[in-house]
Amino acid sequence: MSDVEKNLNDHSASGSLDTQTIPVPEGGKYDIDDADHDAVFGVRKEGAVNYRSMGWIQATIVMLKTIIALGVLAMPTVLSATGGVPGALIILVIGLITTWTGHVVGLFKKNHPEVYSMDGVGYILGGKWGREFFTIAYPMFMIFLSGSGFVAISIAFNAVTAYGTCTVAWVVVAMVGTFALASIQTLSKVSILGWVGFVSVMAAILIITIAVGIQDRPSAAPQTGPWDKDISAVNHQGTFLGGMGAVSTVVFSYSGTPAFFNVVGEMRKPRDYDRSLYCCQSIVTATYLTIGIVVYYFCGQYLANPALGSAGVIIKKVAYAVALPGLFVSVTIYTHVGAKMIFVRFLRGSEHLTAHTFTHWAVWLGTVAGCVTLSFILAEAIPFFGDLVNLIGATLGTLMCMIACGWMWLHDNLPRRKTDKSLYYKMLVVLNVAIIIAGFFIVITGTWSAVVAIRKSYSTGLITSPFSCADNSNSS
Repeated sequence: MSDVEKNLNDHSASGSLDTQTIPVPEGGKYDIDDADHDAVFGVRKEGAVNYRSMGWIQATIVMLKTIIALGVLAMPTVLSATGGVPGALIILVIGLITTWTGHVVGLFKKNHPEVYSMDGVGYILGGKWGREFFTIAYPMFMIFLSGSGFVAISIAFNAVTAYGTCTVAWVVVAMVGTFALASIQTLSKVSILGWVGFVSVMAAILIITIAVGIQDRPSAAPQTGPWDKDISAVNHQGTFLGGMGAVSTVVFSYSGTPAFFNVVGEMRKPRDYDRSLYCCQSIVTATYLTIGIVVYYFCGQYLANPALGSAGVIIKKVAYAVALPGLFVSVTIYTHVGAKMIFVRFLRGSEHLTAHTFTHWAVWLGTVAGCVTLSFILAEAIPFFGDLVNLIGATLGTLMCMIACGWMWLHDNLPRRKTDKSLYYKMLVVLNVAIIIAGFFIVITGTWSAVVAIRKSYSTGLITSPFSCADNSNSS
């Protein structure tokens, strides 16, 4: 009997699993790689929505676009805050940690096939209270990411059009476009957009990387006379708070991990999940290191804000124009996975989950519309939204991509401590406990850094008014 079957039978025998909360198939046992019989979506029927339709390459693309957006351009600031060597090590270590926690997501899904998203994780780890917490926390995290993406899209439009119209209008365009794209029902179809988005963002990154390498001097540097870029292996002038802010930024940039539950849950063959994960994490880490090191080396302290402006006005317009499709795809995925968790929770166990009924479409379109509307309101109504996103990333992002994953592994494997005395097992226990402790430390210091940034924004007058039309791209 497999571990999955043992797990399901143990739950069924003990009655500890609330089937109204997390339905399981009759008999409690099945092949997790059998896409026709799924613990979440049930038995596949002719003419119904086939959610289990994503191959490993499609999954890789969705995972890449969940992580890589214009947040990659924050990597040079990480190296600027800490120095080249510590900054590169931070990116590499966080990349390795999130690769492990992503692997834990796949293990947890195999051990608990009835889990589709973080609400199911919360239920298994913390009962009904855990379920309700993650039911709020996970969509809210994705909604904040989408709101941040809306702001990035408005910056791109303002940069390309030289502040052609009110910024709020561009955010509305972002909201409407995201609703249309995020309403696509399955991640396998969204992955088609993922290809476009991935090529778009990588091309924009390539443009800015080449441009800063061949230009005479950064656009933010003195344009006449001698100049000197202040680059160092270790930034001895840096502060502890600045360093932890850099760590929090990198963790936030890798924090697509909780969305990987949605990905593995819609793969035709979940056994291929690790292949997708390792491809994704390798590309992400290589990209983060490359853009961070190259841009920091050529620009030093003269990094423009936003960073795509580091190579001058013309390159800024070109790079943002190329990046726009990628930005739309990123917010599409954030909105889709957040709305899908709510949708599945509402309809799982009923025929409406996969059948093309009025209820199915009303709930699906309603959840997507609700998510994009809330993203729009939060992005425009909160004057310090950018700093608030950093705060949410430091708390919810770290919680879900580090703390929860360490807890998941311990939940499934700590009972083995009485029978497994191997050094390998003990090292894994230490690793996951360390990830949890490090996660809490990053939550505390990242929250501290974000709160200080909010206070500084208020004291320096950088806080804008709600629903402001002001140019946010430094183009006017």
